Amino acid sequence: MIPVTDTIALDESEIDETFIRGSGPGGQNVNKVATAVQLRFDARRSRSLPDQVAIRLMKLAGSRLTTDGVIVITAQRFRTQERNREDALQRLVDLIRQATEVPKPRRKTKPTLASKQRRLETKSRRSEIKKGRGSKPGFE
Repeated sequence: MIPVTDTIALDESEIDETFIRGSGPGGQNVNKVATAVQLRFDARRSRSLPDQVAIRLMKLAGSRLTTDGVIVITAQRFRTQERNREDALQRLVDLIRQATEVPKPRRKTKPTLASKQRRLETKSRRSEIKKGRGSKPGFE
């Protein structure tokens, strides 16, 4: 089990890792060794996540989410498979932690009377400036 928060832990069987050739650092080795990691996590069918967290997670994932509800994270920052695995897993855990935070509901507010008056005063001042531009005094 991979701990995410006090109440949420991911089952390791829900995470699928594939090693691919990375484009990052590695010198001549980069063409021979598959050091980059592609981590896949099925957020839609995960038994470890509550429904609300899974929904927020899928919204947060953005372009990393496939049409099947699978989150794909590719890590290729480091030269070794192990460090890239840790990086990808940490990025997934951070994303899930972010999804556990319940957003504060927005309260509708109305503009204050003073702000309405300031807006109208600014509009009338601007109007006067524009009126003064219109005609030049003529020579008759």
